[in-house]
Amino acid sequence: MSKVGEGIIRGLEQALAFIDGTGDESQYRVHIPPEIDVRAIRGRLGLTQQEFAVRFGFSVNTLRHWEQGRRVPEGPTRAYLLVIDREPQAVQKALRIA
Repeated sequence: MSKVGEGIIRGLEQALAFIDGTGDESQYRVHIPPEIDVRAIRGRLGLTQQEFAVRFGFSVNTLRHWEQGRRVPEGPTRAYLLVIDREPQAVQKALRIA
């Protein structure tokens, strides 16, 4: 088998191990994008700035600064915004008061 074929098989085996929860977690990295479009995320959810801020725990002023480009979300906040973009219902469920 070629080196390319071996690499593909190894990658698939690692992916399956990751899915099964048996993979070595130290071998995986989390990708947090260097930039995130907060306005686009909010737009996809169909929320006003006020609604988005209240729903996800941001101040409206901070949200405005991000959307106007005066500030940028830092690493952990970018990760949080990415989760909001991909799984907004899960975030809302997790933030609900019991």
